Amino acid sequence: MIQFVNVEKAFGTQRVIISANFAIHDGERVGFVGPNGAGKSTLFEMLAGTVTPDKGDCSYGPNQRLGYVRQQLHAYSEDTTLLDYTENAVPELKTIQAELHKVEHALQDCSSEEQERLLKRLGNLQTEFEHFGGYELKNRAETILSGLGFEVEHFGNPFKTFSGGWQIRAELARILSSKPDILLLDEPTNYLDVPAVEWLKDYLNGFAGTLVLVSHDRYMLNSLTKITIEVMGGYVTRYPGNYAKYMTGRQARYDQLVAQKRNVDHKKEQLQRFINRFKGKATKAAQAQSKQKMLDRLEDIEIPNITMKGPKIVLPDPPRSGDEIFRLENACYSYDGKKDVFKHLDLRLERGERAVFVGLNGMGKTTLLRLIAGHLELNSGKLVVGHSVKMGYQSQDFSETMDPEMTVYDTARSQAVDKSEANIRSLLGGFGFHGEAIDKHVQVLSGGEKVRLGLVRLLLQPLNFLLLDEPTTHLDVYTREALEVALQSYKGTLMLVSHDVDFVKAVATTIFYMTPGKLTRYYGNYDYFRQKLTAENAESAAILDGKVKSMSAGTVIGKKAEKAQASETYQERKQRKRDEVQIRTEIGKLKRPYDKKVQATEARISVLEKEQKELYEVLGNAKPGTDFAAGNIRLAEIKKELDDLAWRWEEAASALEDLTKTCEERLALLDE
Repeated sequence: MIQFVNVEKAFGTQRVIISANFAIHDGERVGFVGPNGAGKSTLFEMLAGTVTPDKGDCSYGPNQRLGYVRQQLHAYSEDTTLLDYTENAVPELKTIQAELHKVEHALQDCSSEEQERLLKRLGNLQTEFEHFGGYELKNRAETILSGLGFEVEHFGNPFKTFSGGWQIRAELARILSSKPDILLLDEPTNYLDVPAVEWLKDYLNGFAGTLVLVSHDRYMLNSLTKITIEVMGGYVTRYPGNYAKYMTGRQARYDQLVAQKRNVDHKKEQLQRFINRFKGKATKAAQAQSKQKMLDRLEDIEIPNITMKGPKIVLPDPPRSGDEIFRLENACYSYDGKKDVFKHLDLRLERGERAVFVGLNGMGKTTLLRLIAGHLELNSGKLVVGHSVKMGYQSQDFSETMDPEMTVYDTARSQAVDKSEANIRSLLGGFGFHGEAIDKHVQVLSGGEKVRLGLVRLLLQPLNFLLLDEPTTHLDVYTREALEVALQSYKGTLMLVSHDVDFVKAVATTIFYMTPGKLTRYYGNYDYFRQKLTAENAESAAILDGKVKSMSAGTVIGKKAEKAQASETYQERKQRKRDEVQIRTEIGKLKRPYDKKVQATEARISVLEKEQKELYEVLGNAKPGTDFAAGNIRLAEIKKELDDLAWRWEEAASALEDLTKTCEERLALLDE
């Protein structure tokens, strides 16, 4: 169990955490919410031991392993391969492996008496190695890396050759592979694309330990958590339910506090009036003293100084554009002239559309936005921008174009000379720049603050076509919701890249799905896109299954002869790649319930083995009054359940092995 008892923390004169008292029980799934800078990550750092509380104590069970994924990477090694980095998830395994080798070497030349002792030690070490998941660690690491978007052919690449975002993905994979008892995730979706977010959500739904999540992603919070802990204004408050239920309960609690304060203040006012009126009269002095005691006993009702709703963001009305916003004709682009990002692409957007690009990282989503914005030039083909289109582009490096010597307010004012000071201050406040913060110079802002200021500067302009690349990455959940509402009422045209599923659901009316060498348009919202994609995958699976069965029935020889006569065309290679992906996806879905069963079984075995060990210790050091009969009965029950669990684990593990073999066989048939 995680416990925070009277915890306080300040940085300088700012009190970040004030008298935090709360507990998280084993197996609970908890979401931490609150504005940026409220102290959520500080609570995580205190639990991990990297930050010390000024007062109070925070702790978790002595036999529990903690897995912590930070917003910023603290890589333990950059000189190893991606797979080795991910596999090095459980430090105990290396120690056990080293001793295993030592014992095995000692067994080659020892006395019979020593051999018996060494064999016993060897058995204990193998049990420990199995307990820490050593035998299936590599397979688990590969599965998680694939789920988070890494290509199998890149598993052997040096860790340091990956970009910062991909390195953080690898760190997430490393911690997940360790199967900790307590999993702390601090903004895990910041560097994930939508497919990886969907995969991570499914994976965490099967996680058997205690899950604690800091996130501004409402989709993840609503899908994964059952408890919400709010960190705001220095205070920490626990609410039952996921994010949606928390918002309802939070408003009810706030209204209740306001009503209580009104009643208490009214009663105080009445008592004070009576005291002031009669304290000087001898006949009423006793009553006045009694009223004073009542007044002294009344405690103030403190209402946290917090914003209950997100800021109101009002976008300027855009000028009218032509019906066509832009079109790409036979567009081709490559960074190095060798590998195409896309080829022969035709794309058109009309006025009023709200289009979102979805797909794995590396498919070219950001590149396409940069080309449309004119920041890159096509290698061939044509880009035509429509009549009277006034385009605004926000990217993750857009903020670096701002003058570092200018203040926050002057930077915003420079793009909105026709706006009143109140309008500019209001929008700046909506993006987290309050009070004296608007007088800060750009050069002292953090990366996230620069991105938010860049977004403010863009939204102050009367533009009729907005291209936004991950606009919600550095926004807290309340500002995300406010931006979402503003873009819903925006009268211009919108094209964006985002990994925030709820944001995409609320804003998009058209989805562009990017896969290798292909861009597919879905005329509908995100839910429609998911339904169509699921149906298409099911249809492809049925066709593929029939194809594989047909091949296994005797068409393999014919196919070999065909391919011997003619080289494989580009279309055939592309189709084969699709077939491979489909087979892996289909088998992956079949393996998922067995994976969950293995994890759940291992978790239960761990609990029982711990109880068994404690019982042996109690009975072995028996004191007067020890109930040996009850202890032995319980030990028999544990043994029976452990035997049953071992059988279940073996059954699930065997099924996983069979499915892996089936996958390999079906992939091999494609190469025949």
